[in-house]
Amino acid sequence: MISPENPRHDMTKEYILVCVAWPYANADIHQGNVTGSYLPADIYTRFHRLQGNQVLMVSGSDSHGTPVTVKADELGQSPREVFEHYHGRFLQLFQQLGLTYDLFTHTDTENHHRVSQDMFLALGENGYLFRKTTPQMYSPKARRFLPDRYVEGTCPNCGYERARGDQCDNCNTLFESASQLKNPRSKLDDTALELRDTEHYFLDLPRLAADGLEPWLNEGKEHWRPQVINFARNFVGQGLIGRAVTRDMDWGISVPVPGYEGKVLYVWFEAVIGYLSATIEWAHNSGQPEAWRQWWQNPEARTVYFIGKDNIPFHTVFWPAQLLGAHDLYDNGQGQALNLPYDVPANEFMNMEGRKISGSMNWGVWMLDALERHDPDPLRYYLTAVMPETRDSDWSWEGYIERNNTELVGNWGNLVNRVLNMTQRYFGGVVPDPGQLTAQDQELLTAVDTGFDTAATLYDSCKFRLAVQENLRLSTLVNQYLEESSPWTTAKTDLTATARALYTAIQALSGLKILWAPILPFTSQQLHTLLGEEGQLFGQQEVETYQERTRSHIALTYDGAAAVGTWQRTDIPIGRPLPKPQPLFKKLDTAVANEELARLGRSS
Repeated sequence: MISPENPRHDMTKEYILVCVAWPYANADIHQGNVTGSYLPADIYTRFHRLQGNQVLMVSGSDSHGTPVTVKADELGQSPREVFEHYHGRFLQLFQQLGLTYDLFTHTDTENHHRVSQDMFLALGENGYLFRKTTPQMYSPKARRFLPDRYVEGTCPNCGYERARGDQCDNCNTLFESASQLKNPRSKLDDTALELRDTEHYFLDLPRLAADGLEPWLNEGKEHWRPQVINFARNFVGQGLIGRAVTRDMDWGISVPVPGYEGKVLYVWFEAVIGYLSATIEWAHNSGQPEAWRQWWQNPEARTVYFIGKDNIPFHTVFWPAQLLGAHDLYDNGQGQALNLPYDVPANEFMNMEGRKISGSMNWGVWMLDALERHDPDPLRYYLTAVMPETRDSDWSWEGYIERNNTELVGNWGNLVNRVLNMTQRYFGGVVPDPGQLTAQDQELLTAVDTGFDTAATLYDSCKFRLAVQENLRLSTLVNQYLEESSPWTTAKTDLTATARALYTAIQALSGLKILWAPILPFTSQQLHTLLGEEGQLFGQQEVETYQERTRSHIALTYDGAAAVGTWQRTDIPIGRPLPKPQPLFKKLDTAVANEELARLGRSS
């Protein structure tokens, strides 16, 4: 049983749903997006796969966000053309980067439309929606109401002159309406706007706060990151107001109410429903249509949401409110409510070379492009080592090169090379017979085995930077052990001592391979093979095409049935012939930093 007082517990065969932020399908993904939510989710998921837990990782492209329609207007294309283009690039990136989504879908599926409309109706039936006529921004030139993202103006809170109609990106203030902005203007043509009345449905957040949201936030959140739970409690404590869940727009999910033709569900409301709809879609596609209930209506399951800090209110306040208000959605007669978030380990922001990442200024590491020149594991490693878990961090190309060369190549990679090459040189590549292990040998292996408990706590609590440091510490211990035992010296006088040292080091590598696997899956698999082991530590990712009733879709899926990885050190047997050693990592020239910056129009 999961309890807030003891979040670190026996995790045998838990049902864990990993929910990952849905990227707007209007632009390529940069390193800030990856380290903010996608990579930490995958590290967490891979760890729990190794634990043997029933884990699902779901997300998809946000097809209906206004950024998609804004991009479509810029390109003279339809919103569907835009989102399908970027959705395809997301699938390509995530597969190359090794993000093991059980399902990465999108929000324009028939399934998602249906589930979103069902939740809307359930909230209405339970009395948590109300109608309200409000003034909205109207463009006389375009002759239509403008979605908030089409409106820019001056933030009334901080004075930022390019605040969006729904949120200020400078101070993160959320707006009930774009009419709160000073000097609002159209992003389409920079013309002045006027207010006109329009009727919409609103989510009754004050009532939901009283009916369960506020008590839920104030109980059992000791394992949440302080900045996340404090923000959520303060947000609710300052008082909630009703928030519109419909808007005037023709691209999106239609409102299932007569008289609301030409209006759609607000994207903030329906995109988070994707966590539920994607799980239902996965269950249907896997031939187990009711299996989704094991993650959503099982009180023993836990759902963990990986997002950036700009999404904290949507995942700690609004989405839990929706779940509470629609608690009986798809009730199967067992009286099980939909599970609320177990944890929301939101990350802070990543900058680049001391500046804010900016798509419009081409200032960022565009990950699909970077993978044409860099291997995935070094990118994953650096993004984990400098992950903005509790405060903003910074990507530096010089820092990337330095940590690749000193830590991946110089520490971990060099250790693997030394051990396997000496085994090849002195014993023909066959795991030697160590004879009787000494206290020093046993002490090293005990340290590695104990490291599994330490690393498990760090991985499970989403402290991935510390997991990197713990793994490096153990790698350093093995390097120190080699220096002290000096097998290259004893090979001249005492081959038994050499055999004992290399055998012990090989067993240590077998453990470190698993400890690194959530962060470095590709090279961990390579080392798995170099140690003569068979099979894949993790399962297979595939881009699949499937057919709904009226349209086909493509999605990224994961099949872990044949995975052999487990969260423990496996003994490599005496006498096993090992393949010819190959380096795990490549040393990078310092000139790479200037080359990469020059691609963006700047040199260091």
